[in-house]
Amino acid sequence: MTEDSQRNFRSVYYEKVGFRGVEEKKSLEILLKDDCLDIEKLCTFSQRFPLPSMYRALVWKVLLGILPPHHESHAQVMMYRKEQYSDVLHALEVIRFISDATPQVEVYLYMHRLESGKLPRNPSFALPKAFEQYLNLEDSRLLRHLKTSSAVSKLPYDLWFKRCFAGCLPESSLQRVWDKVISGSCKILVFVAVEILLTFKIKVMALNGAEKITKFLENIPQDSSDAIVSKAIDLWHKHCGTPVHSA
Repeated sequence: MTEDSQRNFRSVYYEKVGFRGVEEKKSLEILLKDDCLDIEKLCTFSQRFPLPSMYRALVWKVLLGILPPHHESHAQVMMYRKEQYSDVLHALEVIRFISDATPQVEVYLYMHRLESGKLPRNPSFALPKAFEQYLNLEDSRLLRHLKTSSAVSKLPYDLWFKRCFAGCLPESSLQRVWDKVISGSCKILVFVAVEILLTFKIKVMALNGAEKITKFLENIPQDSSDAIVSKAIDLWHKHCGTPVHSA
């Protein structure tokens, strides 16, 4: 039996006995022991598997470029980053983009935009078109209902694609989505939106009028969130393929 076959056999066994992710956690720990972290391999891992909560913050910081790949520099760089955070926050307050009443999620968005030179926000983005495309492939009747109700242009795209479902999904589900976004796959957001529509199809089909549909989608029941994210990841793999580990 080859090494890959043994690994696959162990993964299936662990999953059957209720220890799903044991092998994946060990693989990640091996990657994190390197003196210089391999960004490409961490990206691939994050796109294939949910990150263990104990390592999520570290991996996110490295993938986002907040921390460098070299372990020995982490403490000093983190000190600089905290100073940078304070400076950017102060700058947004001075130019009156934020105030004490600004929701925290919007503060973070403005900070990112300022850092990346995209302030004020550019409203033009292509994810809504991709959403229509994939929803049509999965359930064309549902998309026709949205169009008949004049709801397509009024769906909560800001909540879905600019806030990346912050304020829509509970934290445990949100983290699994952001694992994929932070590792380079913003398209996962499209499939989460599609799966939300598919999951609540009966409810949405019973609603007439854009306002009612949008209001429901902005406040979806939380108890289905984990299942929605799991099915969305399956849809993402179905349409975009499964990332392959680098050699």
